[in-house]
Amino acid sequence: MSPDETPHGKTETKLIYMANQIATFFKTQPAGEAVQGVATHINKFWEPRMRRQLFAIIDHGDGGLNPLVLEAASLIHRPASAEDVKSA
Repeated sequence: MSPDETPHGKTETKLIYMANQIATFFKTQPAGEAVQGVATHINKFWEPRMRRQLFAIIDHGDGGLNPLVLEAASLIHRPASAEDVKSA
């Protein structure tokens, strides 16, 4: 079964595509600025649910993410897990 055949597969594919587009935009900037730019953009414009899904992709392997996105991951705000949100 390909990732796109699962209910979450299309969402993951779309998030990877979006994250890679952001990385492509920032890759022409100096390395440090590019990493910070990717992180800032994702922190500013992605809702916690999207960032939670991005970290799930990263935690299970890069899933085809641009290396710039992976470098920026340490600067991206990791939201609480869905279980933590439900129990709060």
